[in-house]
Amino acid sequence: MLLHFQRHGQGEPLVILHGLFGTLENWGAQIKTLSERFDVVAADLRNHGRSPHAEIMSYKAMSEDLLTLLDHLQLERINLMGHSMGGKAAMQFALDHPERVKRLIVVDIAPVRYAPNHNDVIKGLNRIDLAELKSRTQADQTLSEYVDSAATRAFLLKNLYRDEHKRFAWRMNLPVLEREYANISASPEGAPYTGPVLFIKGGDSNYLLAEHQQPIQQLFPQASFKIIAGAGHLPHVEKAASFTRLVDQFLEQQT
Repeated sequence: MLLHFQRHGQGEPLVILHGLFGTLENWGAQIKTLSERFDVVAADLRNHGRSPHAEIMSYKAMSEDLLTLLDHLQLERINLMGHSMGGKAAMQFALDHPERVKRLIVVDIAPVRYAPNHNDVIKGLNRIDLAELKSRTQADQTLSEYVDSAATRAFLLKNLYRDEHKRFAWRMNLPVLEREYANISASPEGAPYTGPVLFIKGGDSNYLLAEHQQPIQQLFPQASFKIIAGAGHLPHVEKAASFTRLVDQFLEQQT
């Protein structure tokens, strides 16, 4: 599978992976800023955005998708950054192909199995009747019965588009994401990656906790940690300048 991607800038390659229900467009502001110093490749993961759909949604499969993309772009060794589900995919790739990763940045996620926390989101998305949907406002009203946050609803509804028949459709493969949710909740696995790794936590987020330090260090013994105060699960959006500064500082370190 060749993932859909965008490429901007020049310099050392930096590949960016988005989270669950997202697309590469979620990283738009960071792509613009980081491409001033790096060759930034942002990809839509399988079953998301404009990338192909598939019946399997596992981190091993996502890792192999990324390998295919790097070979297609003739990128031998990269800096790699991923958020949430994309962070787990990035970790899996580093465990599978350590020789291809110079530095790894993991944003607000740990290599552990998480309890299901998207049940309401999935129920709300499934309640939107695409065949009868007339507007995004109507979709937002339906989703608001399940998702309180207007910002979260706006993020989710970016997946809506009109097909060639002018009917609303999802870019994401919602049935597979729902069916494969247990795999998405799972932990990356493999022999430890011994290269430099930075874990960035949103200070107000509960995805990356003190109790996760041991499983992190088992798989990533050279891990370092930074917290962005006042940010939740999207520190790259909520505190963009602070986030970019941490990324720059980490990637500029000498190996």
